[in-house]
Amino acid sequence: MPLILDAALANLLSPPILFFVLGLFAGWARSDLEVPDAIAKALALYLILAIGFKGGAAMAESGDLLRIVPVLLVAAALSFAIPLWVDLALRLASSLGPIDRGAVAAHYGSVSIVTFVAATQFLQLRQLPFEGYMAAVVAVMEMPAILTGLWLAGRAGGTSRAAPAVRFDPKVLREVLLNGSVVLLTGAFLIGWVTGPPGLARIEGFITVPFQGVLCLFLLDMGLVVGRSSALQRLRPGLVVMALFVPLGNGLIGLAAGWALGLSEGGLMLLATLSASASYIAVPAALRLALPKADTSLGLALSLGITFPFNLVVGIPLYAALAAKLVGS
Repeated sequence: MPLILDAALANLLSPPILFFVLGLFAGWARSDLEVPDAIAKALALYLILAIGFKGGAAMAESGDLLRIVPVLLVAAALSFAIPLWVDLALRLASSLGPIDRGAVAAHYGSVSIVTFVAATQFLQLRQLPFEGYMAAVVAVMEMPAILTGLWLAGRAGGTSRAAPAVRFDPKVLREVLLNGSVVLLTGAFLIGWVTGPPGLARIEGFITVPFQGVLCLFLLDMGLVVGRSSALQRLRPGLVVMALFVPLGNGLIGLAAGWALGLSEGGLMLLATLSASASYIAVPAALRLALPKADTSLGLALSLGITFPFNLVVGIPLYAALAAKLVGS
């Protein structure tokens, strides 16, 4: 327990997390502080590009190609499966209908790239190595949960004469497969893999040096978004409890899967973090097309307003401490 508390305190007092807290306060207090949308998008693009490129370069340096395939398959299986028990938890914790349950479950089966970035920074500050190909795992875990969420929503047979509850059309598939964050992360990973350490050395001043400062600005903007969200006021206690405890269970499942795969301590922690995270970028965009009847603001409020800050402050240090126990360090 002291190890977990020390790690949590160290993470809480890191500059990126403190800037997130500053944004929370400023948003809650209705300050006129803001990060323009264009700049916020540019910051997100930078972070995704940097983490993907560095992951690809690390993969090229290790040359461990055969090792990545089972990890990617297990990651995809987790993304497919997690919405199933999230749907069950929502049945117990709320009175949501099947369409809204499917939408929320899809958020929790998919992943948060920003939470992953924060977790990698936590590991780097503690000088713990991790598998570079974990950036590819992020891309793989984006899509399957959306398909499971659509299946869960469609099981209701929720159609009306006015409009279908679930729309399966090429636009949905395109939105999922060509989501900007997924395309950039995958592309940057492949470019980093092809160019390897020499390629990273050529742009290290852009990829590595500004990273912490950009992350601070981005988390400041995330804090502002959460602090100003009106959807949080509509959340019932059962949903809040679900948004806290379901990620913990998912994190434990991710730890067990990573241990079975023989991942390093850092890799264990990252797979647990990804399993425990919830999407607030790719999934809402896809569900707007696929589930026009769903209350997409609900999943966004839960994933961004509850689960995201919880993982930043408590979850990441907890998963790191449990990973250390598993490998005996």
